[in-house]
Amino acid sequence: MNAALPPPIPFLDLQAQQRRLGQSLRSRLDAVLAHGQFVLGPEVAELEARLAAFCGAAHCVGVSSGTDALQIALMAEGVGPGDAVFLPAFTYTATAEVPLLLGATPVFVDVDPRSFQIDLASLAARIAGVREAGRLKPRAIIGVDLFGQPADWPGLGAIAAREGLFTLDDCAQAFGAAQHGVRLGKAADATATSFFPSKPLGAYGDGGALFTQSAERAALYRSLRSHGEGAQRYEVLRTGMNGRLDTIQAAILLAKLELFEAELARREVIARIYDAALADVVEVPARLAGAQSAWAVYAVLLPDEPAREAARAALTAAGIGHAVYYPRALHEQPAYRAAHDGARLAVAEGLGPRILALPIHPDLTDEQAGRVAAVLRRALGA
Repeated sequence: MNAALPPPIPFLDLQAQQRRLGQSLRSRLDAVLAHGQFVLGPEVAELEARLAAFCGAAHCVGVSSGTDALQIALMAEGVGPGDAVFLPAFTYTATAEVPLLLGATPVFVDVDPRSFQIDLASLAARIAGVREAGRLKPRAIIGVDLFGQPADWPGLGAIAAREGLFTLDDCAQAFGAAQHGVRLGKAADATATSFFPSKPLGAYGDGGALFTQSAERAALYRSLRSHGEGAQRYEVLRTGMNGRLDTIQAAILLAKLELFEAELARREVIARIYDAALADVVEVPARLAGAQSAWAVYAVLLPDEPAREAARAALTAAGIGHAVYYPRALHEQPAYRAAHDGARLAVAEGLGPRILALPIHPDLTDEQAGRVAAVLRRALGA
């Protein structure tokens, strides 16, 4: 008789986290149902204060999603037609779609082959090329802390200062990450994060936040998230949007925040298990000096696409969840080809066929992480 197969390993296990939250989650939700302030209720202000304190930012503004956080930040700077916004070619679509929605032009920049973060030499060359062409005005740099790893913010800040550009940290996957002992949240002029359920600090629906050291920017963000309102509800000072954070999502995040530091530590443990078990058969994630990842995603590089697909088949057969982030670079996507100037971005173009994301969440056990690694090793003949 064949031995029973081991239980499947989900890519993400929100139910296990919910069981750990227990009564604290229920109490938070019951409080919202009792007071009935479902939009910008007291939990939103409480969460903003707690998040700002957590990462050391002067101001936090809760918004409806990470995408809306990016949009509000660029709207506040007046970014629009004729402006160039520089961003990495290998990331999630929201980073590129927001400049286009505002009429600006995304300028795709190649990424580092090991960290997958925006490449500083490519960025400098792309800025110089835009200035030389003279058709667009360089306005902003969006750095992405991809997969939870901090981008090179000291390097990005130096380029931005030299070029006179606004910096926006797309920290959607990296809230809780740190660089040189300082949490992300004030490395750029503005920082946008996401509370999508799969994020390290995730809600049970959409949500996001903006962080800034500027009181003026924070006030503008609050106005823009509520239809451009002024001091009075029906005083409309500017064109804004409906980008408010729901009170229920804020309550959920407050409950989850109690566990967050322990969960970040657990993600680091799992990443190190994978590092030790896989470094001789795949390219494991690179780490910038002095950086601490939030480990939203643990992505490895396999030798080529056939090897990646063989690994995926083996993981599927073993009941192990996995994902491909991202199958192609942004400038290769149909929606963005017309905006791209045709520059070859070889590193970003080569990642999609080789990349593979493995399960990493706080409720993954050491044994499960070891089983994931063992299946991957066997699939690669190791």
